[in-house]
Amino acid sequence: MDGKALFLAALLAQAVATPAFAAPAASNQSEAPAAAATASAAESDEEMSPETFVASLHFQKGKVVVGDNLATFDLPDNFVFLDSKDAERVLEAWGNPPSSEPPLGMLMPAGVSPFAAESWAVTVQYEESGYVSDEDAAKIDYAEMLKDMQDDLKEANPQREQQGFEAIQLIGWAAPPRYDAAEKKLYWAKELQFGDAKEHTLNYNIRALGRKGVLVLNFVAGMEQLPEIEKNVSKVLAMTEFNPGSRYVDFNPSVDKVAAYGLGALIAGKVAAKVGLFATLLVLVKKLWIIPALAIGWIARRFKRKPSNEG
Repeated sequence: MDGKALFLAALLAQAVATPAFAAPAASNQSEAPAAAATASAAESDEEMSPETFVASLHFQKGKVVVGDNLATFDLPDNFVFLDSKDAERVLEAWGNPPSSEPPLGMLMPAGVSPFAAESWAVTVQYEESGYVSDEDAAKIDYAEMLKDMQDDLKEANPQREQQGFEAIQLIGWAAPPRYDAAEKKLYWAKELQFGDAKEHTLNYNIRALGRKGVLVLNFVAGMEQLPEIEKNVSKVLAMTEFNPGSRYVDFNPSVDKVAAYGLGALIAGKVAAKVGLFATLLVLVKKLWIIPALAIGWIARRFKRKPSNEG
């Protein structure tokens, strides 16, 4: 099983009930119940039951602005948004190590508990790396790129293993790269295998190009959820827009920085390597693959119900 499935299996093995979850009433920001806020203040996440943990999350609806008026997500009714703090809490609850750069937020399907088998999410980050030219969009050979990426991973694996990480094998495209030149949005998916895992991992990515950088949207889901993710990619693409002043069309060549790479580098993951930050590339890879199997015991302990004599 992949990491997310292993985590859910561990929860079931611990006989932890899946909490009920309902999307909040439509508004820009939903208010958590007073009782949940009190519980959140009184308990750390590790002491909470799954029900209390979910109730302490602040789900947002409608139009949500991220960054310093950087971009807006116009959420349809079947999506909710978590801010940076709550997004990081969910990622850690799923088994990720704490991040030195938490996401700006997280998109999730409304009405689905983070602890349900069908749950998935989209993390939102921003890389202010400069204006990325799309002039090479029509010239990219994605078959050749795939082979190069597979070779790069083979070369990087010994170093990964020396640092205590599993080797990664790129099986192929789960969805081939596609670029919407009108909307300036790029999306693709990779199928990967970590170590000797029988179940493969889905890595589905969206990049929205802006004036000074790129919005980085990564789906957190299992490979078996690819059909569900594919049905929702267009919705995520449609709801994501840079605000005036930060849009791709707002680029001013007289004052704005131009990125040292193009669209191909965004897909190949060679951005960090091109600027001599191979260590950063390793951190990003580690950060994006959720729930290592070794974390299962910790997760099970984290969400074990408190004994009744503790109140």
